[in-house]
Amino acid sequence: MKTHLHVRVDFSPQCSLGPGKVSLLEAIERSGSLSAAARELGMSYRRAWLLLHSLNDGFAEPAAELSVGGSDGGGARLTALGKRLIAEYRAFVEAATELAEQRFTVPVAESEEVAPASRPRAPRRAVNRSLRSKQA
Repeated sequence: MKTHLHVRVDFSPQCSLGPGKVSLLEAIERSGSLSAAARELGMSYRRAWLLLHSLNDGFAEPAAELSVGGSDGGGARLTALGKRLIAEYRAFVEAATELAEQRFTVPVAESEEVAPASRPRAPRRAVNRSLRSKQA
């Protein structure tokens, strides 16, 4: 079984980089469009815009630049920083995965691959959502 890591790097409380933002940057690079990148990743345009906005605000320079409409229809392009973030994040995850495979040599139980959405869930407990406090 292959080891999989989900790595998020927090540079500050307002600035982080993880698999979702990196995938968005890669999709922007492929498509040249924020809306096409959002569609490719199955997310709303608003969600993609918020992720990109948080990246651009979190670093000293933007990771991607957006152009609005016009005769060529606008678009998005990665800056040198955006390309660097992708390359450094992917290299970091690859190195961390190799380290995890070396360090964690414990035997893992053999099992059938089960998609996360089809895994059985624990029964939910009822939650009292009342804002009124109980009086004794």
